[in-house]
Amino acid sequence: MIEGGSAKSSARCLSYGMVGGGPGAFIGDVHRKAIALDGLADLVAGSFSRSHEKTLETGRGLGLPDARLYADYESMAKAESGRDDGIDFVVIVTPNAQHYPVAKAFLTRGINVVCDKPLTFEAAEAEELAMLAKQKNLLFCVTYTYTGYPAVKHAREMVRRGDIGDIRFVNAEYPQEWLATPLEKDGQKQAAWRSDPSQAGKSNCVGDIGSHAENMVAYMTGLEIASLCARLDTFVPGRVLDDNASIMVNYKGGAKGLYWSSQIAVGCDNALKVRIFGSKGTIQWSQENPNYLVVSKLGEPTVTLSRGRDAFHPHAQSYSRIPSGHPEGYFEAMANIYKTYISALSRKRAGQALTEADLDFPGAEAGAQGVKFIGKCVDSSRKGAVWLDM
Repeated sequence: MIEGGSAKSSARCLSYGMVGGGPGAFIGDVHRKAIALDGLADLVAGSFSRSHEKTLETGRGLGLPDARLYADYESMAKAESGRDDGIDFVVIVTPNAQHYPVAKAFLTRGINVVCDKPLTFEAAEAEELAMLAKQKNLLFCVTYTYTGYPAVKHAREMVRRGDIGDIRFVNAEYPQEWLATPLEKDGQKQAAWRSDPSQAGKSNCVGDIGSHAENMVAYMTGLEIASLCARLDTFVPGRVLDDNASIMVNYKGGAKGLYWSSQIAVGCDNALKVRIFGSKGTIQWSQENPNYLVVSKLGEPTVTLSRGRDAFHPHAQSYSRIPSGHPEGYFEAMANIYKTYISALSRKRAGQALTEADLDFPGAEAGAQGVKFIGKCVDSSRKGAVWLDM
C-alpha cells in the first residue's frame, strides 16, 4: 500500500477522461492499464482521436457511452466541467504539439491534469501551465514513468541520507535502436510523428528520451543543472530532428555530469541507466533490470539490493507490490505514479493536508524543467556545442 493509506478510504472512486490514445496509439493503452491496476479511478469520457469516428470506435470498445465521446478536446472540457458527475482529472496522451492547448483548456475549466512528457514545446508555455494549476488549486502530474520504481525511490533516499557522501559525478544514458533506419518513411505511426517538428517539437531524441535522463537524475539526486554543453546529431539521412545526443552538465554545488541519449544504438532496447558517484560510494540502477540497485562503498564489497527481498527505506518499500523474484516493471511503475496522484486528489477533496509523500509524483514544475532542458540542449548544439547557463 502507498504510504498514507488508499484513496478509497478518503473518498469515492474518482473518474477520469482521456485525450488521445486512439487506434494505433501505444501510450494511451499503457496509461489506461496502469490506472486500472489499482481500481482507484474509472475511465468515463474521452476524445481519443481528431476523427470523431475513431473516437467513437475506441470509446465503444472501452464500454463508454456515446454521450461522453467528444469530437474534440474543447467540447470535452466544456461539457465535463458542467456536469455534476464530470471527470475529476484528464489524461493527455496526444503527440507533443497538443499538450499545451489541451492542458490549458482543462485547467481553465477547473479540471486536474495528467500529461505525458515533454510537457510543452516552449519553457514559457510549461511555466504558464504550472502557474495556472497553482492559481486554480489543481493537481498537475507529468508522467515521467521511471520515477515510480521502488528501487529508484530507495536510491533517492540513500542520496538524501548521505549514504554515498557528496555527489561528484553522474552518468546517465538512454540508448535505443528503434530509429536506426528511416522507419518514419515506412508508415510507422510513432516514428512518423516523433520525427516531425510540427508534432514533436524542436527535438526528437532529447525531447523523447534525453528528457527522461534529466528527470531521473534530478529526482534521484536533487541536483540542479547550472550549465550544459550539448551536441545533437542526426545520423539517418533525410531525418530532420536529432537521433543521438551527448550532453555535458555542470550542477550547482560543483558536481559534474554526462548524459547520452540515442535512438540509433543498434543492439539497445530501452537501456536507461543512471550511475551516481559520491565521495563515499556509488549507486547504479538500470531500467531494464529495475528491481535491483548496485551499491558500492569505499572499503566494502559491492552489493546488489533486491526489491522485495532486501528492506528498502519505508517510503520506497511502500511502493513494492509483490514478493521478491516476481519482477515488477513498466506498468507497475506507471501505476505507482497514478496511485499516488489519485490518492492525493482524494485526500485533497476530503480536506486533508497533503504531505511530501502524498505529492511524490512528477509535477508541473518537473515538466517545466524538462522543457527548459530540451530547449537549452537544442540552443547549445545549434551554436556549435557551446556552454549555456540554465
